[in-house]
Amino acid sequence: MNKQTLGIHHITAIVGDPQENVDFYTNVLGLRLVKRTINFDDPGTYHFYFGDEEGTPGTIITFFPWSGAHQGVIGDGQVGVTTYAVPTGALSFWAERLSSYNVPCEKINRFGEEILSFADPHGLKLELVERAERLSNTWSFNGVPSDMAIQGFAGAVLYSAAPEQTAHLLEKVMGLEKAAEEVDYTRFRSRGDIGNTVDIKKASSGCGRMGVGTVHHIAWRADDDKDQLEWRGYLEENGYRATPVQPRQYFNSIYFRERGHILFEIATDEPGFLIDERKESLGAELKLPEWYEPQREKIEQLLQPIEVRETDKKE
Repeated sequence: MNKQTLGIHHITAIVGDPQENVDFYTNVLGLRLVKRTINFDDPGTYHFYFGDEEGTPGTIITFFPWSGAHQGVIGDGQVGVTTYAVPTGALSFWAERLSSYNVPCEKINRFGEEILSFADPHGLKLELVERAERLSNTWSFNGVPSDMAIQGFAGAVLYSAAPEQTAHLLEKVMGLEKAAEEVDYTRFRSRGDIGNTVDIKKASSGCGRMGVGTVHHIAWRADDDKDQLEWRGYLEENGYRATPVQPRQYFNSIYFRERGHILFEIATDEPGFLIDERKESLGAELKLPEWYEPQREKIEQLLQPIEVRETDKKE
């Protein structure tokens, strides 16, 4: 049996103050808060999901905001950089917008693409790159018009402790195609139309340490529960031990640690974020899984109040 993932489903990171997190990803980057819920393993902590107007797989970045947590170190065993796709011709708009919010950025080049590199307020490394594929994101917020809006993930840069073994996994097990190679990076491409390019950094970045400003894991797409179970068996056939299926309310998940020490997840596209909210009101209310509903009052008292708000540019 040979299998192929469509590409990235979501990326999950650790950040600090929850309101700062919401302000940056909605106000500055123009993403939509599609779901506010909790960390199922730590119900006193939010779990935020940001993406396009309905949280399409391949557009979703998620966060565990822990105010006062120690700062992490980006390095081997992590997703080092999260890369977003913007429409052709939009990079100058984004350079001006980031500057207007006093977000330092620089232009770099990788695989012949001009890239805008910057960090969020908690140190997470981000990039914007123009891609010709135009998707259906029509979300517009706080001065980001839909024709300039982030379309979803272009991909990610993996900082692996064993780059050759991570490359083998992507190509020979997960079905990505080796697309290009430079001195410092190897690029792989999946068959999806978003979240479809993954670059592996060849040289060590030093040992990573989990904390604020680092990616916790990267999730890959499975069509449905049946496909996910096939993935679990297929991974085990190839020497990777995956967890039992974990229900995550809006998708189901399995996890495994690849040989470069990066935590991988395989998440189902179904059922999505519309199972408990209408499209027009996504992200408006705190949503809890049914097993936490009896504790709602206690949980809401633990969580710092947040709001999605349009704020002026920084002076």
